[in-house]
Amino acid sequence: MKAVHFGAGNIGRGFIGHMLSASDYEVCFVARNPKKISMLQKRKEYPITLANADQDTTMVSNVTAIHVGEQDRLAEQIASADLITTAVGVSALEDIAEPIAKGIYLRMKNNNQAPLHIIACENAIGGSTRLKKRVYPFLDEQTRTKADRFISFPNAAVDRIVPAQDHKDPLQVTVEPFYEWVVHRPALLDGFKEIEGVHYVDSLEPYIERKMFTVNTGHCVAAYFGYLEGFKTLRQVMSNATLRAKVKQVMEETGAMLVKKHGFNPQKHSQYIHTILERFANPNLTDQVTRVGRSPLRKLSPYDRLVRPAMQASEYGIEIPHLTSAMAAAMLFDYEQDEEAMKLQHMIREDGVSAFIRERMGIPDDHLIHQHVVARYEELKGHKGSTILT
Repeated sequence: MKAVHFGAGNIGRGFIGHMLSASDYEVCFVARNPKKISMLQKRKEYPITLANADQDTTMVSNVTAIHVGEQDRLAEQIASADLITTAVGVSALEDIAEPIAKGIYLRMKNNNQAPLHIIACENAIGGSTRLKKRVYPFLDEQTRTKADRFISFPNAAVDRIVPAQDHKDPLQVTVEPFYEWVVHRPALLDGFKEIEGVHYVDSLEPYIERKMFTVNTGHCVAAYFGYLEGFKTLRQVMSNATLRAKVKQVMEETGAMLVKKHGFNPQKHSQYIHTILERFANPNLTDQVTRVGRSPLRKLSPYDRLVRPAMQASEYGIEIPHLTSAMAAAMLFDYEQDEEAMKLQHMIREDGVSAFIRERMGIPDDHLIHQHVVARYEELKGHKGSTILT
């Protein structure tokens, strides 16, 4: 079985590529970094290390790589693949849509009727569906019709913390022991070879929202609260009892919404929150607050990890004072080396806090959440290093 995976970064190598290789897939990474491509082609393996006390290391084998610009060769790889996966970031899906379309066109031209599954492993709801919407405009109607018979885009939810890192071996990657990859089973075509370790479910939304609004929400909240206090790493944040409690309170608020909406067992979800907090505090992982908090405009957008659970909680009548505080903290993220952070600050200076909440976060002026975020923003503004811990 052959898999083509877009993205040879830490998530691609440390999570998706590792799991595919462990399920006996030949994995061809599609990448841009010439050095990594060359090393993967020559070595055909790389090490991954678990962030545990023993630093357990295993070799991921049966891999190679190709440059995303080699579109003819890439099309040939896709035309004969059994599986395509991505870990490039949601915003980069449009950049890989045309190469995937060229591969699909060649595959249909060659009359390859074997099932092909294309799974976007991104931090987004409906990532594979988004990718399909970007790929199909590059195909003519006849090819699209034929592709619909033999190609499927199952949505998925993925979860593994892989921080930024630097090793002597550019291919080595350190990952946390925990991982979760959930795939929407009804979208699978006959003949699909299941990937070892993947959880297949009939309804995906509960798992995506549980992950997005617990892990992703909690992760960025820890970063934004920590940034206001001048902390450098997530480990420092989670070692502070007051801040850890703040992060937990936010996750409990989103958790109340998830329990109400999806019928999760409250005790089991409470344990899930505890597990996530322990993951954030892993002493064997060092993750920078500024890395975790990056791209605040995306994280404050209407359907992402802060606004979306807040608005849904409001619909259920659930009070969210800690989540609104976290949203205000995100608006104060002014890390100069983050382009989105600088753009966010410019928008607030030019148009004001209320306009930003209305226009960029999609929360109307007369909504209670809007008013609470404005009030908390004004309280937090200009008080870094004292506001949260007092």
